[in-house]
Amino acid sequence: MVSLRTRLFQAVAVIVLLCIGLTLGLGLLLTRRAVDRATLQDVVHQAALIAERERVAVSPFTFLKPLRPYFKQQNEIYRTNADGLPDSARKDVLARPPKPAQGSMTIDGTSYFFAAQPVDGKVFVLLRPKSATSQFSPFAWALLIAALAGAALAAVFALVLARRIARPVGRVAQAARTLARGTHPAPVPVEGASELRTLALSFNDLAEQLGRAREAERSFLLSVSHELKTPLTAIRGWAEALAECAVDAHDAAETVAAEAARLERLVRDLLDLARMNRTDFSVHPSEIDLAEVAADAVRRYQQQAAAFGVELTAPSDAPAPAVADADRALQVVSNLVENALRLTPRGGAVRVVTEPGLLRVEDTGPGLRAEERDRAFERFFLHERYGQERKVGTGLGLAIVKELTEAMGGSVEVASEPERLTAFTVRLPVPVSDTVLV
Repeated sequence: MVSLRTRLFQAVAVIVLLCIGLTLGLGLLLTRRAVDRATLQDVVHQAALIAERERVAVSPFTFLKPLRPYFKQQNEIYRTNADGLPDSARKDVLARPPKPAQGSMTIDGTSYFFAAQPVDGKVFVLLRPKSATSQFSPFAWALLIAALAGAALAAVFALVLARRIARPVGRVAQAARTLARGTHPAPVPVEGASELRTLALSFNDLAEQLGRAREAERSFLLSVSHELKTPLTAIRGWAEALAECAVDAHDAAETVAAEAARLERLVRDLLDLARMNRTDFSVHPSEIDLAEVAADAVRRYQQQAAAFGVELTAPSDAPAPAVADADRALQVVSNLVENALRLTPRGGAVRVVTEPGLLRVEDTGPGLRAEERDRAFERFFLHERYGQERKVGTGLGLAIVKELTEAMGGSVEVASEPERLTAFTVRLPVPVSDTVLV
């Protein structure tokens, strides 16, 4: 499998080579044209100097023979007539008045630069072969060397760039493999471009959240195991004692029934939470009256409240419209009322107050400290905190209340003055018509 760094290096190298190749090709073409243009201008300038000297000579073209070694040294030849010139150049130098001409032409398969100058009715033509223009070679070699140097430098930068990009990604990949094996990896360094920094930050946040989720799951499983073990141990102990005729059968039956009921409540609460975390869990919101929901919950628990010696009332008579699932809202109120009745001492009071979009369960129980209110809705938190001090339930009731309330688009909060008043407030959406009226 090819690594990301190799792929990046290859991609950058190919792009650089293509750019250098294109630049080199265009550079050679433009340099060749510039050299040809400069060579032609050199021929034109040389021809103009010779023609100027011949114009002032007593006998034109008499002194050209001594210059032949210099012409030969530059592979140049000359003519004193217009024979062989292109038609346009011939017309210019033979016109009246005559005009100089320049350009390129082919003689016997050889290409030449030429410059033609009129001299007292005659024509001086200087020709230099294009193949003799060795002036282009140094430029070509210079461009080639520059291209090779640029390619080598680009390769080094491509390697460094590929490594800088691939290294953070490789770290995230390695950390992800570590995380997949169940080991919490060290935070990935946040470095590089903004996208790479965002990737590292996102992974660190994901790893942290996953670590918290795993720890919460572990704590949850430990708590559930403990809560299941306690009633099962009691049931087994009383059953064995009953089998050995060591206890009264009636007492054993009552204890077993109570522990079985506790176990049933725990299983029911666990099933409720499981359904809420499933994708098919849904609520069916509609316009309901929270006052009716509160009255129904009070009727359900009135007998239990009387047995506990606690006053249970729903003092709000006015309609309290809200948008919620009626069954789920009743389950929320029932959990809160059952929790309040269990904790409120004999002679205390529990009230279910309703307003539009608001339902509040108040009790005069022991309440919660400030540091406990923030974690009151965590699964098993209050059960672990007060399991040996108070008559607490399974430890899942408040967690179910929070899950149900948020599923209906609402929120729940708790305020408490220990030993005086504790209030759990559920806020739900209000129908649009009532919102406008308010």
